[in-house]
Amino acid sequence: MNAVTARSGTGAEAQLFFEDLTPGRTFDLGVTRVDGAEMLAFARRYDPQWYHVDAELAANSHHGGLIASGFFTVSLFMRAYVDHVLARAAADASPGLEELRWLAPVRAGDRLAVRLDVMGSKPSAARPGLGTVTLVGTMLRLGADDQPESEVLRTRFRGWFLLRPTGDLGPSGDLGPSGQPGPTDELGPAGDRSPTGELRPIGQPDPTG
Repeated sequence: MNAVTARSGTGAEAQLFFEDLTPGRTFDLGVTRVDGAEMLAFARRYDPQWYHVDAELAANSHHGGLIASGFFTVSLFMRAYVDHVLARAAADASPGLEELRWLAPVRAGDRLAVRLDVMGSKPSAARPGLGTVTLVGTMLRLGADDQPESEVLRTRFRGWFLLRPTGDLGPSGDLGPSGQPGPTDELGPAGDRSPTGELRPIGQPDPTG
């Protein structure tokens, strides 16, 4: 497979490969606003529990109003991951989640800052030509001052990514695996301050990949 035929998750020509997803690399996946109508429609279709769909009951409960289905929240994370990473990465598939936590209620109108940290990576023994990457995604609610108020979601999962074809140009234009942050999408080395506040990777690199 060459660079012309290597496709991203959305079918475009891939720009990021396994070798670029090095432990410690961080991606800023932007800020998403929770649309109330979309949140309610999702709950009515897939998770019609009263605190997701009945505004009167929810208002008179300890929830204080409608809260989003956790599966709607993780769907918002997935969309941001596709838009900012998988749309450019030579992604194959995912063997699954290791952790999914809903840490605080999400409500209509919330603005959620989305982040992805690369925690570990290794070539796949079972799938030649692919590497396994361990990733942690987080979503943080922002206040009116654009500073994080609370973490609402954390997920740890693995993805398979194609190894870079021999002689392919890296994202920085250098030949071969670059493993360096791209020019526009990263927060910088792990531990740097992002536009949404002081955020740091969760956990340690996974020694098993």
